[in-house]
Amino acid sequence: MKIFCIDRNYPLHAKEFNISIPEEPIFFIKPDTALLRNNEPFYIPPYSNNIHAEVEVVFRICKVGKNISLRFAHRYYDAVALGINFTAKDILQHCIKNGLPWEKAKAFDNSAVISSLINKTEFNNVNNIFFSMQINGEIVQKAYTSEMLFSIEKIIVYLSQFLTLKTGDLIYTGTPQDVTKINIGDHIEGYIEDKKILDFYIK
Repeated sequence: MKIFCIDRNYPLHAKEFNISIPEEPIFFIKPDTALLRNNEPFYIPPYSNNIHAEVEVVFRICKVGKNISLRFAHRYYDAVALGINFTAKDILQHCIKNGLPWEKAKAFDNSAVISSLINKTEFNNVNNIFFSMQINGEIVQKAYTSEMLFSIEKIIVYLSQFLTLKTGDLIYTGTPQDVTKINIGDHIEGYIEDKKILDFYIK
């Protein structure tokens, strides 16, 4: 199973870090050991002093595909979830400064929180889903998937040019603006529309 993560897919997120808005999807991959399920607590790793939480809508691939055309892309995912993508910002900045790969800043164990999955048929339009994240009872991030630069269908088309998509692969579709540093004791809650589907603590 592969975990694809799309970077800079919300224009305001790119602007808040003063980085360019991409003309095509930017992606990286996390291993399956990055997944954190069932609202288990997230433990801040000892090698970072600056972990940020980034809420994202996640789609599950439901069949094998390669070089998928846009007209058929909607057939290749069947479920939606909410995810939190944890980033070690201090390590990431060091990697970027020195031209190094991002894995140790982005792909470490338990860095990809995922909620239970919701069948896509429960949504009127997956490209207009409202989602949000609260920390200690305050909304810190919120957006609609309609704000994405690249829809899930366009992402699937793009990724499948380079890598075969397989059943069970997950696509984290990017985070909106206002990513937030987390601290021990924080209570994180995540919502799709008005339904709370993430509820866990930072330790």
